[in-house]
Amino acid sequence: MMRRIERENTGLLHPGQDLVVAGYAGLAGTLKLVEAKKEELSHWFSDEYMDEIAECSQYLVSVTAAAAQSSDASVEQKQRSETGTILDGTFWKSLGATEWEPAGDGGILTAIWNLTGAYETGVEFYLRQIPIRQETVEVCERLELNPYRLYSQGCILLTAPNGGQLVRTLAEKNIPAQVIGRVNKGIAREMVVQEGRGFLERPQPDEITKVIPGFFD
Repeated sequence: MMRRIERENTGLLHPGQDLVVAGYAGLAGTLKLVEAKKEELSHWFSDEYMDEIAECSQYLVSVTAAAAQSSDASVEQKQRSETGTILDGTFWKSLGATEWEPAGDGGILTAIWNLTGAYETGVEFYLRQIPIRQETVEVCERLELNPYRLYSQGCILLTAPNGGQLVRTLAEKNIPAQVIGRVNKGIAREMVVQEGRGFLERPQPDEITKVIPGFFD
């Protein structure tokens, strides 16, 4: 399970705010899986297609390096972005986000659990609204993995009073994003799927460890 990052001077999360995901859930894990299981996946995918998947790494950089392009970014932030480390919330707050949680170990669902748990508040989100690339869907189908619980470094969960405006602002900076739900009163973490409504389960071991044991060691 990913530990919640300590932050200073963050905004407040409260009912009525929108939930936004910037970047693509499970993409970082997809890249690792293709690298580690290239021979196995070659039974289904062409070399050209797997090369195309590898090129998707650019979408991780767009999320982590964006803050370094901001005039407000500190030297330390710029250095951290070059290493691919998730930056602190200064950049996201400047765009209108009130809170943020990097997705990583356990995927985007763990990030949702961690952020709402830290504030002891409820949430309602639509699973199919979470941005995810087709490449991730196809790789996970072949390896029988849940993409929403797959390693997601380079993907950020955000909250904002106006999620639609935040998405538009991110788009101007070439960062893909989508409103996926909202923060609610109470503590229920409701997940809307095609079959109806359910409750978000506690974080589980990252799906990538089913294929690459010891990945986080």
